[in-house]
Amino acid sequence: MRELKRKITEIIRDYKIKDGLVRITAKPLSSQEAIGNPEHDDYPIQKGREKLMQAEFQGSHGVAFTDMFGDYEGSLFEIINMELENNFRRAIFVSTVNAMLKSLGLIDKTSHCKDSGLVNCQKSVVNFFRERFGNLKIFQAGFQPRFVEALSEEFEFRVTDVDEDNIGKMVNGVIVEPPGNTKKNIEWCDVIFATGSTFVNETHRQFIGKGKPTVFYGVTCAGPAYLFNLERYCPEGI
Repeated sequence: MRELKRKITEIIRDYKIKDGLVRITAKPLSSQEAIGNPEHDDYPIQKGREKLMQAEFQGSHGVAFTDMFGDYEGSLFEIINMELENNFRRAIFVSTVNAMLKSLGLIDKTSHCKDSGLVNCQKSVVNFFRERFGNLKIFQAGFQPRFVEALSEEFEFRVTDVDEDNIGKMVNGVIVEPPGNTKKNIEWCDVIFATGSTFVNETHRQFIGKGKPTVFYGVTCAGPAYLFNLERYCPEGI
């Protein structure tokens, strides 16, 4: 996160943003606010263990998934200098980065898709990987159920998740594995497909620089992917 702080500080300087004069408000969104009313009811946010923290910066919104959530209000200066010691603080920071970069016109798709957008995203993911990489072995970090269903049907596929309720689930003959299997699955795969939430729980570094193509997915990683020039999959984001 230190490097992310450095990069966003450069943005603040380059765009002459007056740090202490900008107020940031952040709050957790309800499931309906975040993703609307999709036809499935098995998304992590619907279980209540995770929420989307939404930050507002000069009229623009950015979000970040987190398992630690609550309301927050402070100055941009306070957030940039915040000790990022837990997932709550990192979610505030990342969602603020996303909102700021959106307001500057540097990124888009910083709010989650809703309703049918979640299934449309699933329909696109197989073609994305076939066109981008061909026939390959995919390791997905994070149980996004629609992606797991689609990719496990078409590719050699493995998936891990941190939620104990998901570990051991079987999808198309593929078992959801614990996060302790991450290293061996990185060695096994041809491409890594990792949730952007890893930038909040600070596990993103284990997927970068491993000699394997890595694609991060979702809205949380909008800003980090831009700042670090990482590939991102989020066709239906708003």
